[in-house]
Amino acid sequence: QLQLVESGGGLVQSGGSLRLSCAASAFTFGRYTVGWFRQESGKERERVSCISRSGGSTYYAESVKDRFTISRDNAKNTVYLQMNNLKPEDTAVYYCATSSVSCSGSTLLRPNYDYWGQGTQVTVSS
Repeated sequence: QLQLVESGGGLVQSGGSLRLSCAASAFTFGRYTVGWFRQESGKERERVSCISRSGGSTYYAESVKDRFTISRDNAKNTVYLQMNNLKPEDTAVYYCATSSVSCSGSTLLRPNYDYWGQGTQVTVSS
């Protein structure tokens, strides 16, 4: 079974940066689309970004476009989320997940994602 572990979260001031990592246990990681989602306390989990199997295609939610960059290194079984110019509204638990469907705005939906990590907390202070 594929296992995912997120890391890199923490406390940062508004305008700062963090890089999240999502490390997978299986060498078949390159067969999956990978998505990032986030969830604020008491709210629904929302989509953030996704990346295709090869890394050639990406999607970003409007709220993070031009600030976040998703990338992957299949040789290291790892996907990254570089987050710049962080805002207090980015505060949430961030989750990575894998999917067998392609990466796009219409498919970056929680039901399409099968394996999930445990999440990493990102807190942005004003």
